[in-house]
Amino acid sequence: MTDRLRLGLIGVGTMGRHHLRVLSGLADVMVVAIADPDPERRAAVAALTPARLYADYGELLDRERVEAVVVATPTRLHAPVTLAALAAGAHVLVEKPIAATRAEAEAMIAAARQAGRLLTVGHIERFNPAVQLLQRHLQERMLGRLYQVHARRLGPFPARIRDVGVVVDLATHDLDLIRFLTGQEVVHLLAETAQHIHTQYEDLLVGLLRLTDGAIGLLEVNWLTPTKVREIILTGERGMFHVDLLRQELVFYENEHARLVPNGHRPAQISAGNSIRFHLEPREPLQVELEAFCRAVRESLPPPVSPADALVALDLARALVAAAQTGSAISPTVLPMTR
Repeated sequence: MTDRLRLGLIGVGTMGRHHLRVLSGLADVMVVAIADPDPERRAAVAALTPARLYADYGELLDRERVEAVVVATPTRLHAPVTLAALAAGAHVLVEKPIAATRAEAEAMIAAARQAGRLLTVGHIERFNPAVQLLQRHLQERMLGRLYQVHARRLGPFPARIRDVGVVVDLATHDLDLIRFLTGQEVVHLLAETAQHIHTQYEDLLVGLLRLTDGAIGLLEVNWLTPTKVREIILTGERGMFHVDLLRQELVFYENEHARLVPNGHRPAQISAGNSIRFHLEPREPLQVELEAFCRAVRESLPPPVSPADALVALDLARALVAAAQTGSAISPTVLPMTR
């Protein structure tokens, strides 16, 4: 193809190499250049791609004509790299969290607006087929009124993470998912954190949220569990949805009594009913995300994940950390969900 999207990739650590693998398989994309300061990482990808390799991302942006850039650097570099890419005229997908601080995120959003370029953030769980199917069922009111949402994101400590704690790195996934799925905002939160293995930041979180319509949110996030757990459970008046994000499985457990009362009437009892395991076609969420980014660039569409939503996820994560440090409840002020 002669009109392939010319793309640069900045950062080829663990996540960056996954981006390279997926991008290399997209027929309408050409990764023309890669930047990473680590010579061993550059050598590791040299045999995998014909892309030109740079030690300095500034040199890549100066010398290459790239239409879009994927930023997969450590969090502390998200802002400077993104700002440089936007200044060079590129559209940007930056990995989550959007930045290390609110001030950095606001600067990135303002720069994208001024440059007239798309800025989106890699909240990859939105692109999980099980999540997308669940969102459709929730919009159809299959669950009825929401009572509780419980997200668990557990696993072993990743040696690659040194510049943030588990709340900013992982809880941002679930904070974004809760808003994305429910369409509700967090109006009140409490948290407890602990630090066991990480040398500088927390590696365990238990968070309690109150949502706009009164539903309760519960977050369990850690880097201390030997096996990975990624699940979200939503309980409402008509039953319970369970999502296994790793296996891409969605199951609905029906409240039989809710099925027996007329529509519009609130069930007065809870009783076990049928369970429905939904069929869906599994797809790699990263591929779905990157396809959406490239399509948005080509067709001048809105960002697949708005940077404003990513900023709210960061704000809520920081509020959880603050609540744990102070032992006080916090009522965050956030922007409404972008639709």
